[in-house]
Amino acid sequence: MDRMEELERSGMIDILTFDQLLEMDDDEEEREFSASLVYGYFEQAEDTFVQMETMLQQKDLHQLSSLGHFLKGSSAAIGVSKVRDSCEQIQALGAHMDETGTKEIADPEISLSMIRTVLTRAKDEYKTSKVLLEKFYHKDK
Repeated sequence: MDRMEELERSGMIDILTFDQLLEMDDDEEEREFSASLVYGYFEQAEDTFVQMETMLQQKDLHQLSSLGHFLKGSSAAIGVSKVRDSCEQIQALGAHMDETGTKEIADPEISLSMIRTVLTRAKDEYKTSKVLLEKFYHKDK
């Protein structure tokens, strides 16, 4: 199985989005452009997760919603679909809504508890996606 098939089978990466990113590369062997975007995403995601943990400790739902929105967009641009979906849930929960964004949650402690659970899942999804993407960009020598 080639590296692209492995990404597709994982269910972690939106292949259509990722393929569009790859089309921007000048050199299909080096893939410098897309790799720079993906590795920049890694730094951004890890920093955002740290900020989310801080906002959880501070019980700042507004900032958690904002950070969820931010990382949702970054994840979507790269095609990291599972993290995108989890961040969308964090965004909704931070806005006092359920994970689907359709029902209001009145108790902030319930929202915070749910965000803790979703954030743990998002970090796991991120780690799995990162391993897959690093393997994709690994130069076989």
